[in-house]
Amino acid sequence: MPPLSPHTHSRAAHVVSGLDHPAYCVRGSYSGRSFTMQSSPPIRVGFVLHGLQVAGAEMLVTQIIQRLRGRVQPTVFCLDNAGALSEQLSDVEIISLDRRPGWDFRVAWRMAGHIRRRGIEVVHAHQYSPFFYAALAKVLTRGSVRLVFTEHGRHFPDRVSPLRRAGNRLLLQHLANAVNAVSAFSAGSLASQDGFGRHQIEVIENGIDVERFHSAAGLPVDLDLSRRYVIHVARLHPVKDQATLLKAFEQVAKTFPDVDLLLVGDGELRNELMHLAKALGLEGRVRFLGIRQDIPAILRSAKVFVLTSRSEGAPLTLLEAMAIGLPVVVTAVGGMPEIVRDGVDGVLAPRGDTNAIALALIRLLENPAAASAMGATATQRIREHYTIDRAVDRYYRLYARLAGRA
Repeated sequence: MPPLSPHTHSRAAHVVSGLDHPAYCVRGSYSGRSFTMQSSPPIRVGFVLHGLQVAGAEMLVTQIIQRLRGRVQPTVFCLDNAGALSEQLSDVEIISLDRRPGWDFRVAWRMAGHIRRRGIEVVHAHQYSPFFYAALAKVLTRGSVRLVFTEHGRHFPDRVSPLRRAGNRLLLQHLANAVNAVSAFSAGSLASQDGFGRHQIEVIENGIDVERFHSAAGLPVDLDLSRRYVIHVARLHPVKDQATLLKAFEQVAKTFPDVDLLLVGDGELRNELMHLAKALGLEGRVRFLGIRQDIPAILRSAKVFVLTSRSEGAPLTLLEAMAIGLPVVVTAVGGMPEIVRDGVDGVLAPRGDTNAIALALIRLLENPAAASAMGATATQRIREHYTIDRAVDRYYRLYARLAGRA
């Protein structure tokens, strides 16, 4: 087949619902004949989040936006203030809705106005509160927008009021055009706790850029590479239960004088946890590294990854550690047992069980060969089931279907 001749790209505007809606034309010639092809414009998608702090849902949205450039035209709605991840989306419109404490129905009015003015076609709400306000905004736009609700993690304890459950069952679930969750656990909780119909909930597993982590080069310059490290990457928040981790690491530190604990992340419990580490005699053995941009390099410097959460969905930091090739010790909560096969990719421990967590860490540190084998199978598991390309493709196909572009 002869090649296409050089062609030019132009944009012609036409009106949809009273808004300028750019269509894209490609003109050229083939075998002496001229042609004109018109492709679909980007899908206008509004993403609704609590904010853009460094956390799982927010990182997923950032990846979706970055990987769908040219295919979606994004607007990000933050119920509260934007956070650190907004720096990675400097060319994206980010709207802070300035939610007040309690139920703030002005948020829905503001969101609805922005949706109408921008001609947004699909709204993708991540977690329940963003979904609640997005559903109200859909009503205010007279149903002109398609609504997607994605559930990530769950609170612990997972208690839902009868009023919320009834509202979901009778109204809110019917306003959603698609409902999905990042793990089977989260999907089950939406049905059993929140009253959503199980038949309507799809599982779209989280994913990461495997090559970014597996091929990471270099090591952090601020770490003593003669030491061995256990690493924990998460925000410092009660649901992550770093207090239990510090108490478990007290046993590890006594067993291995050459092993230190790295806590990567920041949050409301930082000072409290620093005081606890000091009270446990762990000064100099626990390092609070804060938010870092060199996560792949820090993970590569460690021997074991650990998460001691009380509840989880499908944490991205766990996927990242497994992609690097680290054996993992995680609590058997939420979606983590769906990701980690006990004794194959790592070790599962009961929630809040200081002794079991400590023994699991000691077991892996005492047996480097077994730990290395677990790390290798962990990497393969991520390659096969948890890639960001797979996750983003599923979300894009969902947007295209709801926007009538499939």
